[in-house]
Amino acid sequence: MTRITVLPHEEICPAGVEIDAEPGKSICRALLDADIEIEHACELSCACTTCHVIVREGFDSLDPSDEDEDDMLDQAWGLTPLSRLSCQAIVKETPLVIEIPKYSINQVKETHK
Repeated sequence: MTRITVLPHEEICPAGVEIDAEPGKSICRALLDADIEIEHACELSCACTTCHVIVREGFDSLDPSDEDEDDMLDQAWGLTPLSRLSCQAIVKETPLVIEIPKYSINQVKETHK
């Protein structure tokens, strides 16, 4: 299992959290499996930017983003050189520290259960 540290986010996890993720899963799926309700309006299909995260530590352990992900990331709020769509970033063996941005381009939040 790989440790993912989620930095505090006012709405999603105010105190921050550490979870264990199975290598081979996307960051988004690992968060959802741990009951961390990150937005994912396109159901993990790389068709929106609502699952945008900033990988503060462990970024270089992830496979590079592809052209489709890069095109979507260009639309993300608060884009940084360490930004990824969590639905496309696959967990490896290296621990990760991620930040969920305060805002997304989604005007209406949906609850997925």
